[in-house]
Amino acid sequence: MTITPPLNDTDRWQAVLNRDARYDGAFVTAVQTTHIYCRPSCPARHPRREHVTFYQNPLEAEKAGFRPCKRCSPNTQAFEAEIVERLCAYISAHAGERLTLADMGAVVSLSPQHLQRVFKRAMGISPRQYAEARRLERLKAQLKTGSSVTTALYEVGYSSSSRLYERAPDQMGMTPAVYQQGGQGMTILYTVVDCPLGSLLVAATERGVCFVSLGDTPTDLETELRTEFPAADIYRDTVYLNGWVQTILRHLDGHQPHLELPLDVRATAFQWRVWQALRDIPYGEARSYQQIANAIGQPTAARAVGSACARNPVSLVIPCHRAVREDGGLGGYRWGLSRKAALLERERQPIEPE
Repeated sequence: MTITPPLNDTDRWQAVLNRDARYDGAFVTAVQTTHIYCRPSCPARHPRREHVTFYQNPLEAEKAGFRPCKRCSPNTQAFEAEIVERLCAYISAHAGERLTLADMGAVVSLSPQHLQRVFKRAMGISPRQYAEARRLERLKAQLKTGSSVTTALYEVGYSSSSRLYERAPDQMGMTPAVYQQGGQGMTILYTVVDCPLGSLLVAATERGVCFVSLGDTPTDLETELRTEFPAADIYRDTVYLNGWVQTILRHLDGHQPHLELPLDVRATAFQWRVWQALRDIPYGEARSYQQIANAIGQPTAARAVGSACARNPVSLVIPCHRAVREDGGLGGYRWGLSRKAALLERERQPIEPE
C-alpha cells in the first residue's frame, strides 16, 4: 500500500497502534507523562491516547521539551539512514523512470520538502542527483558491454542525446563515447620523475590531472597509464606538467601539506563523496573506513568506502593513504602498503619550511 501524506491525527495514532514502520520519519509520537518521543514503530508499550502529541520531526519534539526514546532512537543518523536506504533502493529499482519528489515521498511518507532535507543531510546530494548518478552508472555498464551510445542512452532512460552529453563530462570526466572507447580522442601528457617513494608518474589532460601513480620503475608506471587509457593519445612531457609535478614533490618532502590541483577524473557520486571526505582529513591525521562512512552519512558503507579508495586514480592528490582499518591497521593501498606507511609517517612529522 502506498501511504500519501499529509496524515491526520487519527491516521497517526492508528500507525502507532500498528507499530507500522512505513510511517517512521513521517512524524514522531511524544508522550506527555514521560517527556519522551518515539518512532511510530517503537516496540515500547503503547501510551494512553490522551497523553500523546504528534510532531512532524525530532527537532520540533525536542524544542517542546521531549527527549528521544532510547529503545527506538528516533533522532539518530542511523534512523535517517534507514529511510534514505529505502529511497535509494526505490530509485535503483525504478531506474530509467522520471521520479518526482512526491513519488519518492509517498514511499516513505515524507513531504517532498522533508524528503529533500533528510536525503541531502544523509547523502550530501539531492535525490535527483543520486538518481542521475545511478543512471550514469548504468550507462557506463552498458557501454562496457559494447552497446552503442545511442542504444545505451535510451535503455537507461535519457530522452535525448543532448540531455546525456550536457551532463556527462562533469560526472564521467569525459563524454560517453570517449569513455566507451578507452579514452579515444583524448590527449594525455605525462611525465615520470624520481621521488622519495620510488618513481612518480603524473598525467593530465587539458582539463586537469587525470592520473598520479607511484611505482618501482618508470616502465611499470607507463604500462599502468596505457592500460587505464588504452585508446588515448599519450605523450611524454617535461614542460607542461612541471609546475604540478614540483608541487607534488614538495608535498612528498613535507614542505606543502595541502594539494589543490585541478582534476579530470571520472567517478560515481558516491566515489566523489568519499574522495572529498579523504581530502577533508587534516594533514598528519588518518580516519578509519568506518569514520569516513559516518562522515558522509552512510554508516553501513564502510566496505564501499574501501572500494572507493581502491579506485582512486590520483594518488596523493586524493589522499586515500589516510584511510585505515578500525583497529589501526593499514588496510589496503593500491600503490603498496610500505608506501602507505611511509606517507603516514612522513605526515606525522613537523612541516618543514622551505
